[in-house]
Formats: sequence, structure tokens, C-alpha cells
Amino acid sequence: MKEHRAGFISIVGKPNVGKSTLMNALVGEKLSIITSKAQTTRHRIMGIVNGEMPDYDFQLVYSDTPGIIKPQYELHNAMMEFVHGSLEDADVVLFVTDIYEKYDEEDVIQKLKHCESPIILIINKIDLATEEVIEEKIQHWKTVFDPKIILSISALNNVGVEDLLKQVISFLPVHPPYFPKDELTDKPERFFAAELVREKIFTNYKKEIPYSCEVVITEFRESDDIIKVSSEIFVERATQRAILLGHKGERIKKVGIEARIEMEKFFGKKVFLEQYIKVEPDWRQQKAKLDRFGY
Repeated sequence: MKEHRAGFISIVGKPNVGKSTLMNALVGEKLSIITSKAQTTRHRIMGIVNGEMPDYDFQLVYSDTPGIIKPQYELHNAMMEFVHGSLEDADVVLFVTDIYEKYDEEDVIQKLKHCESPIILIINKIDLATEEVIEEKIQHWKTVFDPKIILSISALNNVGVEDLLKQVISFLPVHPPYFPKDELTDKPERFFAAELVREKIFTNYKKEIPYSCEVVITEFRESDDIIKVSSEIFVERATQRAILLGHKGERIKKVGIEARIEMEKFFGKKVFLEQYIKVEPDWRQQKAKLDRFGY
């Protein structure tokens, strides 16, 4: 029998550097929602890739993680716990930065200082930079950090992703698969339904509204030709509920239409989506409520 390699690969970095875009590119599926706003990712999301080489088979278990920040809410503390957990069991760490980096990554570097796993530093978004800027970033990182490898990529355009895959595989330990070979992720379907609603809230609203919202799927019932999904959207104040609804409910209706279209792409089946908005005061600050929401 051929040798088998398997391992956990954690994708970490500050908000908005392209971690979720990279995760989706590596897995080949849209598992992580993507918006232009920072702190879109709130959970640790695993994406599982199986493959074979001439001499061995492999399983890569990627973890997309929330952007590393200084916590302001109890929610942020929970998000940083997801990052900490992913670093604890990582066989390889992908430290993602980008060409816009302003030499303010010290909080990420501090988190990685005690990490014993090999670290690959990734400079993302090179499609938006000149060769001179890219080289300047590489030289900067060589002086302030000591990763095993530095790679420059464009996750959005799939440039350099194949080289990254080869480097990751080279660090994998010999190990049987951690998950069945037909699994794509550790998350249930309800999770992705909730994330797709939340993504459309992020893209349709500004300022504090997206950050004040949490989505819970209360019903996910699948039949041969349709999936019925009921969702509850929690906000912290009645004024936020009014903004979320919009005039005669037009704004939340738009969110529902866009989320349903994305769900139908994701699940490959017709979707009927219901949405209800509820006020849950200060849910981001209360640990009991966060526990209820899966944090």
C-alpha cells in the first residue's frame, strides 16, 4: 500500500488580507464567505482536500480563521480562541499578509512566536503591486520574521496557489486520514446557510449593522426537490432592527433573495428561505448568549 500523509494547515493573519479567498482557492469550493469588510470570518472553518501523488496519498485539512485583532467584545475573545485552537493543532501554519501591509503585524507575530510548526509566510494580492513593491515586502519579512518559506501569490487570480500546495504537502507528516475521504468540511449544512445570509447582510449594509447581526438557522428541512430554510437574524437594538428591515421590509427582502440564490448554488437545489429579525440586547458582550450562538 502507498504511504499516506495527513495534517492540519491553519491560515492566520490580520483581517482583510485574503485568508478566506485563499482557503476557497486551496479547497476549490466556496466554504468561507467573502466581503470587502474586515472581520467577516467569525469561526474556524475547515476545508478538506484529498489527493494522490505517485508515491503517496494525502489529506489536507485547512482551517480558515478570524483575523487577529485586539478584542473589544466578548465575541472577539471567542473569535481569538478559534485562532488559538487552530494554531495548537497545526502541522503547518500559513501566515497571510498582503502588499498593503503597513508593518503593523506585531500582534500576529507575537501569536506565532511560540508556534513550533513550520510557518509559510504568504504575501497576497500581488496582482495589485509592481515587482519592486513585491520584492520590497519580501526583503522586509526576511529581516523581521523567520518563516520556513516566503511565497508571493494572488489568491483571487489563483497565481502561486499550486506552488503553495506543493510546499504544504512537503511538510505533512505520515498519518492516516483524519476525516472520511468523501467529506469536504467539518461544518453542517445549517452553518453554511447561516453564513450565506450573514454574507448578504455584510454586502448590503454599512457601519455597525453587519457586526451587530448574528444568524441562526432554526429549520433546515430537505426534500427531493427543495430545501426549506428558516433563519433568525439577531440584532442588539430595536433601531438596528428597523434599519435591517428597511422601508416596508424591502432591504431585508433583498438580502433574502440574494442569500437564496447563493444557497441554491451551494446546495445544488431549490431553496425556500424565511427570515425573522429579533432583538437580543448586547449579545456580543454576553458569554451565555455567545455559547448559545455556537461561540
